[in-house]
Amino acid sequence: MIFMVVGASTAKLAKMEVGTNLYAVTGPLGHPSEIESLGTVVMVAGGVGTAPIYPIAKAFREKGVKVISIQGARTKDLLFWQDKLASVSDEHVITTDDGSFGRKGLVTEPLKEILEREKGAVKCVYSIGPGIMMKFCARTTQPFNVKTVVSLNPIMVDATGMCGVCRVSVGGKTKFGCVDGPEFDGHLVDWDLLVLRQRTYLEQEKQAMEWYSKGVL
Repeated sequence: MIFMVVGASTAKLAKMEVGTNLYAVTGPLGHPSEIESLGTVVMVAGGVGTAPIYPIAKAFREKGVKVISIQGARTKDLLFWQDKLASVSDEHVITTDDGSFGRKGLVTEPLKEILEREKGAVKCVYSIGPGIMMKFCARTTQPFNVKTVVSLNPIMVDATGMCGVCRVSVGGKTKFGCVDGPEFDGHLVDWDLLVLRQRTYLEQEKQAMEWYSKGVL
C-alpha cells in the first residue's frame, strides 16, 4: 500500500506496526486500464502517481509496446520506485521541481519535447498524479491530438456510486470516479470543477490534523 502522509488518516496509517490490521480494504474500484498493442506510449507519473503508473507501464511493455516514462516530484525525497519504473521503460526521465535530482522543472517540459521528437509515433499518454499536473499534461498533449488518459482522484465516501461525492464532469456529463473511473479522457475533464471539489473539506481536514497532533483523535 503506497500513500503519502497528508492528514490525520494517513498519519494513523503510517504509525501502524507489523502484525496490526485494518478492519477492511475496498478495491480495486471502477474499470481496469485498457492495455492495447500500440506503437509508443508515454507514462507521466507525478509524486504518488508512480504507484499506479508502474503496473500500467509494465503491462504495456509486456505487450511489446515502446514505453517512455516521465517521473516527477517536488523534491528528491519524494521520489520512489525509480528503478522499478525504469525496468519497464525504454526511456526513463526524472524531474524534480527544485532540481535536487534528475532534471529541474515540470513533467510537462520533457513531455512536450518527446511529442515533438517522436513526430506522431506516440499513440497514447497516461498521466497520473496531482490534479494540476494532469490538467497541464492534458493541455500539453491537446495540440498534438494524442489520446490522453488521466486517473482522477476526487474525494470518495462510499465508493459504490450512491453518495455522489466523487462526481466529476467529463465532456459535460456527470461521471462518478468510483464506478465510471478512475480513468477518463483528459481532454474532456472539467479540471476547475475537480480542483474545486477536492478542496471541499480543507478546513475539516486541517482541524482533524490539529486534533490528531494533540492526541484527541
